Amino acid sequence: MTIREAILKTLEAEKRTLTYLEVYNLIEQRKYYTWENARTPADTIAAQLGRFIRKNDKRVKRIKGKKGFEYYLAKYENELNLSEVIAKVVEPKRTTKSKTYQERDLHILLSSYLNTNNTYSKTIYHEHSRNSKDNHQKWIHPDMIGINFLNLKNKSSQALMKVINKADAFDITSYEIKREIKSDYELKKCFFQAVSNSSWANYGYLVAFEISSNLRDEMERLNQSFGIGIIELQPNPYESEVLFPSRYRELDFQTIDKLCVINKSFEKFITQTETLLIATDRYIKASKKEFVEFCDNYLETDTEIEKYCLEKNIPAEKTV
Repeated sequence: MTIREAILKTLEAEKRTLTYLEVYNLIEQRKYYTWENARTPADTIAAQLGRFIRKNDKRVKRIKGKKGFEYYLAKYENELNLSEVIAKVVEPKRTTKSKTYQERDLHILLSSYLNTNNTYSKTIYHEHSRNSKDNHQKWIHPDMIGINFLNLKNKSSQALMKVINKADAFDITSYEIKREIKSDYELKKCFFQAVSNSSWANYGYLVAFEISSNLRDEMERLNQSFGIGIIELQPNPYESEVLFPSRYRELDFQTIDKLCVINKSFEKFITQTETLLIATDRYIKASKKEFVEFCDNYLETDTEIEKYCLEKNIPAEKTV
């Protein structure tokens, strides 16, 4: 059987919540699956369990317990005492400050979330720009940019698309990232920074880790008026949510040209994109490999996410 079938069979047999390590150990004991080249089979189980959740597979659910995420079959939900698992989460308060993480620590969480939507992203380092000490430049640069390529599988349609218009082959998105937005003033300040920084892109988003729910009506008004979308980033990036979608615009090549002159990271992203778009069949794999390696890294498993958030003091529970 496949790994996914082995996971489902284990959860079916146990009829209880299990951590990824417990699932792995039971699969090993019962010899449901034979590992061949896997160096870290337990991490493979964690990744597959996370995939059930990210792909919104209705068969498997999870809950946060003392030992981390615990998984179970959805059809047994009413038979399980999940309140007991939740109750185990009560832990002593940490002595470290809950808000010591930096804004840039959130970038990999956003890149992980974007990866599930087939969007490649790249952080734009403002400090690498010309006149980087000029405070006015923070209203020019995006924090991150992302690109989503139109994935055509047939060679004939791919060739036709290149002949007609290369710009139809991709969408570019600008992201302005903030740790928290608690007040109406903060919302407007951050929102219009996102408006300024994304004027050149097809789509623009304001991304925040902590957003006050009291601001939802004002967020909706601003979104409808200016077209900038809003994403609420979660400690587990795969649970992040687009609160309001961005509105499409044509690319502003004059501003793109200005950003290329100012910032080498931005220029290289545009250059790599162009290289990938014009690559012939012979070089497409190598070009894509180079492009992916240039883009930001991302986290794949729940274990990686929990470890990263703990190291960076990113709170698992939000306060806003």
